[in-house]
Amino acid sequence: MTLTALETFIIICMVTIGTIITRFLPFILFQGTKSNNSYISYLGRFLPYSAIGLLVVYCLRAVSFKTPTSWLPEAIAIICITVLHHWKENILLSIGGGTILYMVLVQYVFI
Repeated sequence: MTLTALETFIIICMVTIGTIITRFLPFILFQGTKSNNSYISYLGRFLPYSAIGLLVVYCLRAVSFKTPTSWLPEAIAIICITVLHHWKENILLSIGGGTILYMVLVQYVFI
């Protein structure tokens, strides 16, 4: 089934509106109130770290240890990310630097 340009535009608009509503609705509903709910506080403390852990596991799930060229770029990038983060404490720099290093390693060094 092929969509027309109008149908595609309508779908993009609906997805955009749905995303905006789900992102901004909590801020609109809980504007100016401080939540003393212990469960919400727990999620606020531990969910970001859980999400990062999940992303690391997801990214490294297919790493094979059969040959060094299949795991060495990932190990070097992880070490770079760790060192950059401890040195500068800047998440964007750590992730960006590690991603650029990993891409250079897999595209030009470990071919």
